Amino acid sequence: MELELLIRKAKKHNKEAFQTLMLQYGSDLYKVAKAILRNDEDVSDAMQETALTCWEKIHTLKKDHLFKTWLIRILINHCNAIYRQRKKMISQEEMTEAWYQDNEFLNLEWRDFLTCLDKKYRTIIILYYEQGFTTKEIAQILDANESTVRSQLTTARNKLRKELSYE
Repeated sequence: MELELLIRKAKKHNKEAFQTLMLQYGSDLYKVAKAILRNDEDVSDAMQETALTCWEKIHTLKKDHLFKTWLIRILINHCNAIYRQRKKMISQEEMTEAWYQDNEFLNLEWRDFLTCLDKKYRTIIILYYEQGFTTKEIAQILDANESTVRSQLTTARNKLRKELSYE
């Protein structure tokens, strides 16, 4: 109930309500952005851009109960834009080194698994296992077909099994 009230207030450009929402979802946003971007500076940029976009576009949110999905979709769009920019400037080796240095919150096996995955699989894994979204919600967030999300999730799981069995 309180969440719906905060969203309604934020839609009326109540700064305190909007700040409360951003604080409430901050750690979720951080985890998703970190999984995609791997670099704290880029994560910070993506989160700031997301907050600004949400503030400017919150009136376009049609279903208040989908606020978190809407918020994460905006974040992913900003992360993808930053990722494309940085990919042009940073070599793959530098990205891998930064990944290992910056991700203390993940255990070694999880970190190794995530680095062996393509970005599209890494994003789905984080949204599914870390954020608890269903495949249907992930499909909405990524603007993809639900069967594609399920297929990519299965591919990522199979890759994990292969990595863990040391084949």
